[in-house]
Amino acid sequence: MAEGYAATPALRFASLGSGSKGNATLVSDGETHVLVDCGFGLRETERRLAQFGLHPRQLDAILLTHEHGDHIRGVGPLARRYATPVYLTAGTWLSGRLGEVPRHEWVVPQSRFAIKGLDIDPVTVPHDAREPVQFRFRAHDRHLGVLTDLGHPSEHVVEAFQGCDALILECNHDRRMLDVGPYPPRLKRRVGGHWGHLANVQAAELLARLGLDRLQRIVCSHISEENNRPELALEALTPLLSGDESRLLVSAQAHGFAWQTIA
Repeated sequence: MAEGYAATPALRFASLGSGSKGNATLVSDGETHVLVDCGFGLRETERRLAQFGLHPRQLDAILLTHEHGDHIRGVGPLARRYATPVYLTAGTWLSGRLGEVPRHEWVVPQSRFAIKGLDIDPVTVPHDAREPVQFRFRAHDRHLGVLTDLGHPSEHVVEAFQGCDALILECNHDRRMLDVGPYPPRLKRRVGGHWGHLANVQAAELLARLGLDRLQRIVCSHISEENNRPELALEALTPLLSGDESRLLVSAQAHGFAWQTIA
């Protein structure tokens, strides 16, 4: 997977893996490298980063969306070993799930900040965590939206993610599979509720409201292994593209996806 990466001026992104067993997304402008969440153990994170041509010491920061284990499991060990700064909201910190880290920086929702050449907008999202955010990145006049772990496409989210050139979008579950699946009723209500995760049909509705004219890449992400299948997520989004799947990509739990460059 490392072959798709080169340190040239462009906005790039890749995934180490996405799903209930762990999530981590790489974003780079060619010189700056940040990791959004880290839900894998330390050794597994090191192994997966190496597949993308990066050593942990090359990371400029770890950005956290929220404190759930599949997003935060490896953050503390990684930050402590390599002295990587961690950017997070006060609510995520106060959850007490991170542990000590050498350095942390506060993220204030709706307040833009920069890490070297990357401009970053943290956006509040409806999810059952203390102070969850998702992120919009800008570099070289290109925009990437990372938009997973939200229960419904609020007006605020729609407004904040307009005009992206690429979008990593949660397609967590198929509603029928969730209804008839093995989860207990309480967990089904949580996942499918207003503060849980996006269903395929909700992802399609959100994408239609955002518009597709500018989008070069759309990544189906955070796909449940119990309550969804990649082909169902693609089936929900493809009609918006007049049957053309060339802009669609799936982020797998086992290996994520290779470096993607926004032209």
